[in-house]
Amino acid sequence: MKATTLREDVYTRITNQIVEQLQQGVRPWFQPWQVKHAAGSVTRPLRHNGERYQGVNVLSLWMSSELNGYTSPFWLTFQQARELKAHVKKGERGSPVVYASTFKKKGTDEAGDEVETDQPFLKQYTVFNADQIEGLPVHFTATVPFATRTHERIEHAESFFRGTGADIRHGGNRAFYAIEEDYIRLPHFATFRDAESHAATLAHELIHWTRHPSRLDRNLGRKRWGDAGYAAEELVAELGSAFLCADLGITPEVRDDHASYLECWLKVLKDDKRAIFTAASLATKAVEFLHGLQQPPTL
Repeated sequence: MKATTLREDVYTRITNQIVEQLQQGVRPWFQPWQVKHAAGSVTRPLRHNGERYQGVNVLSLWMSSELNGYTSPFWLTFQQARELKAHVKKGERGSPVVYASTFKKKGTDEAGDEVETDQPFLKQYTVFNADQIEGLPVHFTATVPFATRTHERIEHAESFFRGTGADIRHGGNRAFYAIEEDYIRLPHFATFRDAESHAATLAHELIHWTRHPSRLDRNLGRKRWGDAGYAAEELVAELGSAFLCADLGITPEVRDDHASYLECWLKVLKDDKRAIFTAASLATKAVEFLHGLQQPPTL
C-alpha cells in the first residue's frame, strides 16, 4: 500500500510541477541552464560518477536547478558526498529522484494454480546538487564562460546529425518529418536566426524520425493533426530535442510554433498523470537510438 501511495504521489507531484510551469507559458525542459560547466557545457543532470540521468528525472532535476539557481550538473546522495570526504551544507534541502523497481506478488492463474509475478513500482530517493555540497573535488563545480554565438555551423552537432544516416533535405519555409517518404525537411540554414536554432530544430525532427516502423515504431494513436496522439508525439519530440541538445552542448531558443502546443500538452498531462513519465521514457529511448547510430571514432 505504501509503495502504491508513493508511486501515485510521485506521478502527481512531478506532473503538477510541469503543469504549473506550462500554465505560466514556461516549458521546464527548455533553457534550464544558468552557465556553462566544465563537465561539458550544457548537459543533462549527471550522477556522481558522470552517468547521465534518464527519463523524467532529467525534467525533475532541471526544474530544481532552475528554481534554485544551481549551476553544476552533478547530483549526489548524502552518502556519496561523505564518501568523497565532502558534506551537504547545513539547511540544504535535497531534490527527489525516482527509479523503477519490482516486487514479487503471489496470486493464481486462470487454472487456479499459484503463480508469482513481478509488479513494477517507483522508488524515490533524495539527491543534492554539487552547489549544495562543500569539499567536493573541483570538477564538480568548475565553470567556463559562455562562448559568443555565431552563425557558423556547429560542427560536432552537424557530425552527429550526419551520423544518423537520416535523409535530410533543405528548402521551403517550414520544418517537418514526412513519415511516408521517410525524410526530414528543413528551411535553408541561412534562414535560421542562429546555428543553435538550426541544430535544435533538426534535433526535434530527428526525434520524430525515430518513430518510423523501421526504427522504434512509435505509435501514440495519432490520427490527425491536433488530436491527442499528435500532441503526445510532439511532447516526445520536445523532450527528446531538449535531451539531445543537452548532450550536444546546445542552448536552443524556444521555437515560436511550439506556443500553440501548450494547450494540447496541458490537456494531455491533466488527463493522465503518467503521460509525462511515458513521454520522457520514449524521448530517452529516441535519443539513445540516435546515439547508437554513431560510428565509434577511428584510431
